[in-house]
Amino acid sequence: MKVIICGAGQVGWQIARHLAGERNDVTVVDNNPELVRRATDTLDVQGITGFASYPDVLERAGAEDADMLIAATHSDEVNMVTCQVAHSIFTVPRKIARLRAQSYLSAVRADLYRRDHLPIDVVISPEREVAQAALRRLRAPAAFDVEEFMDGKVQFLGLQLDEDCPVLDTPLRQLSELFSTLRAVVVGVRRQNRRLFAPDPGDQLKAGDQVYILTHSDDLNRTQEIFGKKVRKQERVVIIGGGNVGLAVAEALEAAPERIRAKMIERDRKSAERAAEALERTIVLSGDGLDIDLLREANIDRADAVLTVTDDDKTNLLAAVRARAAGCSKTIALINDPTLVPLLEPLGIDAYVNPRQTTVSSILRHVRHGRVRNVYSVGDAEAEVIEAQVLSTSPMTGRVISEIDFPEGALVGAIQKSGGRVIRPEGSTRIEEGDVVAIFALSSDIPEVERLLQVQVDFF
Repeated sequence: MKVIICGAGQVGWQIARHLAGERNDVTVVDNNPELVRRATDTLDVQGITGFASYPDVLERAGAEDADMLIAATHSDEVNMVTCQVAHSIFTVPRKIARLRAQSYLSAVRADLYRRDHLPIDVVISPEREVAQAALRRLRAPAAFDVEEFMDGKVQFLGLQLDEDCPVLDTPLRQLSELFSTLRAVVVGVRRQNRRLFAPDPGDQLKAGDQVYILTHSDDLNRTQEIFGKKVRKQERVVIIGGGNVGLAVAEALEAAPERIRAKMIERDRKSAERAAEALERTIVLSGDGLDIDLLREANIDRADAVLTVTDDDKTNLLAAVRARAAGCSKTIALINDPTLVPLLEPLGIDAYVNPRQTTVSSILRHVRHGRVRNVYSVGDAEAEVIEAQVLSTSPMTGRVISEIDFPEGALVGAIQKSGGRVIRPEGSTRIEEGDVVAIFALSSDIPEVERLLQVQVDFF
């Protein structure tokens, strides 16, 4: 597949890294020559320096025979114009644009993106993606990473195992026997902050391990308890930061079926007033989220969780630490810079949301078009969870899992049978045409997994 990626920042670079690693023909376009050079030096991609919306620049990038264009520059307007040019001049079949401004995303203006207006096939909103990621963190408060699959019936969890975890030093094979009705599979393990690996049935879990689990949503609380995590209902939440992300989180909390009482702290008075006008039940306080007196006024010591979602990573870290010191039991920070993530554990911050990771995952979901229904990027693009429907032509169809030649770094974590029933896969489970599978795969093994799924160019 031939793909043009406009914008070589963190999101564009990560998308290029994913797609180039899967032997796609990728060209990166950016008006910053340093970013283009970084992409061409570190990835197997071609680079073009210039403004992505200029027709001659897109022509040099090969837009005439491109299969897809991804517009992920820092400007909404450039992304929109780029998609228009790609459609009107070069008839690029599929166009994806990242848009931040909420005014462009209003549901009443959805017709704006029709082919006869602004021909954008998929609009990605980082703020909305981050808000949904934050909500998933709240629903699984013991997890440092959470994602949904199979229309919300399956949860992907990342859990840090403590010394008091009751299943330490127990072979995973034995766990399946001890908890025979638990629809959960450990699909990935990171030990001592080193490389991520897909475990064997005989592997044992150790204190300090970070484990990744695919579990049925109905077994979510039980899974957390089995792995030593206390489940506490989230009823009071404090949001520090009232920008686009904080406002999106608060609106989502107000719309959630769970009755959650939220308070927001925003430093900028105009932003605080804007949030207060947009929200119905959320109490908005104007002031510094690092001010201990203001945190006490927000009853931080009685809050079940605090979300720090300002536009500054260091402020988010400090605000989370201050909230923890003031008595908040759960802290979640928005972190853009991946080099800051190792600081979370020594600082006592429970979980984080990475806008780049959520945006990359949402774009990949649409890039892998065919029968792939969902994709989630794990860690620093070290692995993916791929949800896909099994085709009649797949080598997996009609065979039991133990007979399928999966690569060493891939594990099936959940299967949805016809009728919507989700089961825990075992070696004797037979995969049929039409089944939906959730597969954890290390990055190096993704091409082989896609071959097994038969999601090749002819399905794009």
